[in-house]
Amino acid sequence: MEAVIRTLSLGMILTSFVAVESRSMRRALYAYMGQALLMVAVIACFATYHEALALWAATAFVTKFGLISWLLFRAVRRGDDQECPPRVGQVTSAVVIGALAIAAYALVHRNVAFLAPTPIAEMEPYRTNVAVALTLLAVGIYAIVTRRDALKVVLGVCLIENGAHLSLVSLATTMHETVLIGMVTDVVLAVFILLILIRGIEERTGSRDTSRLTLLRG
Repeated sequence: MEAVIRTLSLGMILTSFVAVESRSMRRALYAYMGQALLMVAVIACFATYHEALALWAATAFVTKFGLISWLLFRAVRRGDDQECPPRVGQVTSAVVIGALAIAAYALVHRNVAFLAPTPIAEMEPYRTNVAVALTLLAVGIYAIVTRRDALKVVLGVCLIENGAHLSLVSLATTMHETVLIGMVTDVVLAVFILLILIRGIEERTGSRDTSRLTLLRG
């Protein structure tokens, strides 16, 4: 089971790369949905050790794979499937994000005792999960900084949240159900509000390009 969890967790790095680098928004969203299923699978595997996590897995499936993906697809259908040109060229971006992911994973995996000073974090598969979680955080921040398409920025936020989710399921398996429900509800509401703002931007500027927000001055 340990090897399965590690494989599923590492697969989340690959899906984050596709979600950020794909110029087709539908393909990027499919990558996010794949990552959501990987997250659910990781939690379900942990549920074999802690039965209470079965509810967490079900909640993640409904919110991440279900509600958030549905909201994002609705937003894509209303606009252009092609991403607005990012601030970094495609080849350069692929190289940078690949180097960033490798560096973040290696750094955290090697120094997990310092970054997450708990005995469980030094054991596998928890060590790998913490490294993947911080890698998703780095990739998500990269997406927010380098992408001009507002939907890609939202995807970056979702990647960061997935990283936080993975770290919690690895290190806080006894989290109370009410805290879990509150956390995932906040994420769905945040995505919903962001998409309303994006729709307003599209209606006023004719684009999801965040660089055109200056047109709203005055």
